[in-house]
Amino acid sequence: MAKYRKLGKTSSQRKALLRNQVTGLIHHGKIVTTEARAKEVRKIVEGLIAMAVKEKDNYETVKVTAKVPVKDKDGKRVKEVVDGKRVTKFDSVEKEIKKDLPSRLHARRQILRVLYPVVDVPTEAAGRKRNTKEVDLVAKLFDEYGPRYADRKGGYTRIVKIGPRKGDAAMQVILELV
Repeated sequence: MAKYRKLGKTSSQRKALLRNQVTGLIHHGKIVTTEARAKEVRKIVEGLIAMAVKEKDNYETVKVTAKVPVKDKDGKRVKEVVDGKRVTKFDSVEKEIKKDLPSRLHARRQILRVLYPVVDVPTEAAGRKRNTKEVDLVAKLFDEYGPRYADRKGGYTRIVKIGPRKGDAAMQVILELV
């Protein structure tokens, strides 16, 4: 008996499909897909969330000083002349950052192997590069889903059947995080 469903795809197509659906589920909280695909995606997502729950508090906070460019009222960097060259003016700022301990860093890299990078584009200027933001899904897993599911022993997802698809009558389901 096989350990996974082949989903009628080659191995590279299947891995890409599952990674894409796992990324979509973690980013949006629920996806609509077929029953067979949902059962495969569920296996992967449950493992990632279990990893995030285990490592949610495994970090230390460290104070660092960072150089931040000084900006004017329009949001542009302030320049000053030093030795005949225009140079950006910087201020020093104290920041507290989370520094992962080794096991959390390993878990972060394991999760990054599965997830695709996600970029949010604002709707009012769609297609523009300005104001696009890279979404940190690993931080979302550790900071949002880790504490939310800390008291659960598994079963982080739910599959709800919504009926057959019109074109090929494949059973459509909603896969959502509980």
